[in-house]
Amino acid sequence: MAKENVLVIEDEEDIAELIRFNLTQDGYRVRVAASGESGLAEAARETPDVVLLDLMLPSTDGLEVCRRIKTDTRTSAVPIIMVTARGEEADVVSGLELGADDYVTKPFSPRVLVARMRAVLRRRRERA
Repeated sequence: MAKENVLVIEDEEDIAELIRFNLTQDGYRVRVAASGESGLAEAARETPDVVLLDLMLPSTDGLEVCRRIKTDTRTSAVPIIMVTARGEEADVVSGLELGADDYVTKPFSPRVLVARMRAVLRRRRERA
């Protein structure tokens, strides 16, 4: 059985590759976008099962990307996990209030990130 389709929107190549490698090893189909705009285009092209989203992105920042994904009827149900260096309480609250399903601060453990993503996907399946 093919695992879910994950869209990683991350402009730091090393981090994007670390996430892609770990998720691919676990059997997930992974697409990577390096900017907010390209991430939105990828989400529109093929609806992902989950989005891993950085906040500090070129062109369109992660909060705006989250808002646009959550207000688009085609992608509004897609879970979003913010993966970011911005760990201040206000940043976490803003992300969660805009619709993010979880918030992971950098640096992070790839195993913990995968486990949190699995939990978000499991909750989504249980609701369906």
